[in-house]
Amino acid sequence: MNSDAAQLIATALAIGLGAIGPGIGIGIIGGKAVEALGRNPEAESAIRTTMILAIAFAEAVAIYALVISLIIKFV
Repeated sequence: MNSDAAQLIATALAIGLGAIGPGIGIGIIGGKAVEALGRNPEAESAIRTTMILAIAFAEAVAIYALVISLIIKFV
């Protein structure tokens, strides 16, 4: 296998696998937030704040995967 081909496969795997986890996590977070709003609509602001914070932490993992894939590709 060519070194360039291995580098491209590694780049694709790094961002592909690195985005699956946060994608699933954000979906679960959103679903649970909607369930919580359905049970207790008065707590909307607290639920929304917690949800946005959790989504930001999950999205940070995807950004780390993007940085790693860019390092693999260009270094």
